[in-house]
Amino acid sequence: MAQTQQHDEQTLKDRIADELLAARDRSLGLTVLSLDEAELTAQVSPLMSPFVWDLAHIGNYEELWLLRAAAGIDAMRPEIDTLYDAFEHPRAQRPRLPLLAPAEARAYIGTVRDKVLDSLTAVRLRPGDPLTAGGFVYGMVLQHEHQHDETMLATHQLRRAAPVLIDPPEAIRTGPPRDHGRPGGREVLIEAGPFEMGTSEDAWALDNERPGHVVDLPAYLIDATPVSCGDYLAFIDSGGYDDERWWHPDGWTWRCRSGRRAPGFWSRDADHWLRRRFGRTEPVPWEEPVQHVCWYEADAYARWAGKRLPTEAEWEKAARWDPVTRRSRRYPWGDDPPDESRANLGQRRLRPSPVGSYAAGASAQGVRQLLGDVWEWTSSDFRGYPGFRPFPYREYSEVFFAESRDPGNGGAATYKVLRGGSWATDPVACRSTFRNWDHPIRRQIFSGFRCARSPAGDGPGRPHAPEAR
Repeated sequence: MAQTQQHDEQTLKDRIADELLAARDRSLGLTVLSLDEAELTAQVSPLMSPFVWDLAHIGNYEELWLLRAAAGIDAMRPEIDTLYDAFEHPRAQRPRLPLLAPAEARAYIGTVRDKVLDSLTAVRLRPGDPLTAGGFVYGMVLQHEHQHDETMLATHQLRRAAPVLIDPPEAIRTGPPRDHGRPGGREVLIEAGPFEMGTSEDAWALDNERPGHVVDLPAYLIDATPVSCGDYLAFIDSGGYDDERWWHPDGWTWRCRSGRRAPGFWSRDADHWLRRRFGRTEPVPWEEPVQHVCWYEADAYARWAGKRLPTEAEWEKAARWDPVTRRSRRYPWGDDPPDESRANLGQRRLRPSPVGSYAAGASAQGVRQLLGDVWEWTSSDFRGYPGFRPFPYREYSEVFFAESRDPGNGGAATYKVLRGGSWATDPVACRSTFRNWDHPIRRQIFSGFRCARSPAGDGPGRPHAPEAR
């Protein structure tokens, strides 16, 4: 038994080491290997940090949790902790901080990583220790780095300088796997009944995914694929941006103040719609899922279509529930990890795949592209599950919960939940229980949506009543 446990622990440590190296290669590729010092230290948008802040923050977070907390190693640079504390300094203020220069930041994160890999040999992944059991703290740090990598990809998308990111040759040559039965526009009926939402067993699940709990839902219909650019164009052409009936009151205010009339990065040239993607202008691909839409735009489209956004419970049941085995899966297709035949994840393509791709990644009930391609807005506010306990720190999830934010007392507006990951999300940070959240006005993220409705029609799919304003 002891030998088996030692073998399993070593196998897990080997996986952790490989994942750490892969994550760092990605982080460096998005920063010091593709940008000069001026771009690394500049701020592309007040919505985003300078690249060099993200880079050093990744290393500082790793030092805090994998060296100090897990390995018991003394702090290397305690004087920089507050500089790279995301709650101490809003993004708009970070360019004015005395940040580490790019070369120093790279040296710092390199030293941290070397010490982490050296200490990993001696650290015990004790089953009774919630921080190290199953390698949780290492999984948390890995997911944190990949989340910042996705954030840096969003910053790259906002850049106006010469392009530096290119589509991988393999993705250009082969494209995504598809079949001939493209289900675009089709709906799938999810039968009424209970299912287990969230998880209590997944070793690398984060606190907001816990605990697993039973949710009983009435029957509903959900789109088999995300809403495509072509679908969304019909909303634009019908005057959807100019019809107040479809918009949430706050969304109509946002639309009027912002002047938006199309998804982020779209532009009109004579009779053609174009989009800017990582510094290059190209025709809008009508077969791809629409991305760079905010929650208000997704909600307005759904109402215009006579539908609504799914709740996150509806989204998760469509993604996980197997009516034959009567159990919730880790991924839509089962419990095996993602691969290139099942989902567009991990920055393998710098864009979503066409709707109807990845038949092998469909859920038990035939819903496709639930993981990867685009984050999907849901109708749900971000809240803790029944029995939620913050771990290992409140600032990861709890401070963002709807009940913790009071706009009337100066707090931020309620965050909306997104599910499923995008093409930019690494598989380490993507599973059917994973929860993302953001402000309903955010569009720089790689966000899209799919619609749902009740079988007999849906009251929420009707226009917003003007008198409700």
